[in-house]
Amino acid sequence: MENSSKIIVRYAETDKMGIVHHSVYPIWYEVARTNFIKVIGLTYSQMEEMGIMTPLVGLTCKYIQPAYYEDELVVKVNIGKLTPVKIEFQYAVYKTKENKLINTGTTVHAIVGKNLKPINCKKMFPEIYSKLESLIG
Repeated sequence: MENSSKIIVRYAETDKMGIVHHSVYPIWYEVARTNFIKVIGLTYSQMEEMGIMTPLVGLTCKYIQPAYYEDELVVKVNIGKLTPVKIEFQYAVYKTKENKLINTGTTVHAIVGKNLKPINCKKMFPEIYSKLESLIG
């Protein structure tokens, strides 16, 4: 399953050349990922209250075309891989006007408890794991 989040490029996200700064894309990934998780009826805050943390352990980001101030973008996200201890999200950023792919990326997150030690989400939180599984594909 894929989910989309709309982004309008803000002035503060651009550099002196008027191009979106490379550091902004992971922030947009987070916006899309946060919205995506809400599809299963949970927020990250609720998951953390339950004892599930998902720290970032890996990030890739490929820049294909630039984005500029006030461009309307859509960030599409889906789950690429899921194991009981790790989840990978895949992203594609498009310029809405031209429906042109401008960026792709991934984030990999460990699934840990409040003590930051890995947990087996499938065993400890089977309902949440099942909901995450339902988003694959």
